[in-house]
Amino acid sequence: MTLPTDEPSSRDDERPSVQRVELNDERVAGLRALADSLGFRLFDADLMGCHDKAGLLERLGRAMAFPDWFGGNWDAWFDCLTDLGWHTPAPGYVLVVRRALGMHRTAPETLDTALAIVEDAARVWADRGVTLRAFVDLES
Repeated sequence: MTLPTDEPSSRDDERPSVQRVELNDERVAGLRALADSLGFRLFDADLMGCHDKAGLLERLGRAMAFPDWFGGNWDAWFDCLTDLGWHTPAPGYVLVVRRALGMHRTAPETLDTALAIVEDAARVWADRGVTLRAFVDLES
């Protein structure tokens, strides 16, 4: 057992950027309030009925208001996640992904790839001093 110290035990970029959590309207409202209080921008995507890569990227891109040139492929997903220049700059960004269980069941590798890219993008943002976090609901 270690005792707490005044020095942080881990750096911010060592924490997982993608959290798998159970989400409901109340919890999303709490995340939104927290994001607002920090000046973060929150994006809310609903994956109900989404079962493939094209649908996943379309829903995520729409939730994040990606520009028309978004190509709907993994490279474009990463490029847009690490740019966000069409939004007002913020000290952090939060992606809420609701009702991802269907996608997780029918195309788990696709969902895992999308979330791994979010982790990669979070590292890029962290190098710039900006936070990117995602909360994914795999319960419904």
